[in-house]
Amino acid sequence: MQVQVDVCLRGTTDAVTQTIEGIAREPGAWVDADVRAVLEGMLHAMDSAKNPGQAKRVAGLRGFSWIVNPYEEGGVIIAIEMTLGAAVAGPFAIDKARLEGMIERVMAAATPSASTGRVH
Repeated sequence: MQVQVDVCLRGTTDAVTQTIEGIAREPGAWVDADVRAVLEGMLHAMDSAKNPGQAKRVAGLRGFSWIVNPYEEGGVIIAIEMTLGAAVAGPFAIDKARLEGMIERVMAAATPSASTGRVH
């Protein structure tokens, strides 16, 4: 499936729309790996808007705020914000609480553990 992402970079007034390719399942059947791919895709879309023509760089799932909001025409959207700007993806036909739970798990799994000393 393809996901549309609207990106607005800080200091600009125009939004650009980018596409995330290759999400394996439809939103109602998403698993944590699909949510990770969407979040990473949103970060890549922001980087691509800021640095057009550059090769895709590794996206770390930290350093940004996120929220899941209902969309007026149905479904929910994912919005992320960071110093670079903001990105909004969706709407998705998935339960808001379920999506929030998946994002929380994905974000927690990406956070370095102080007890293990690992850095992801």
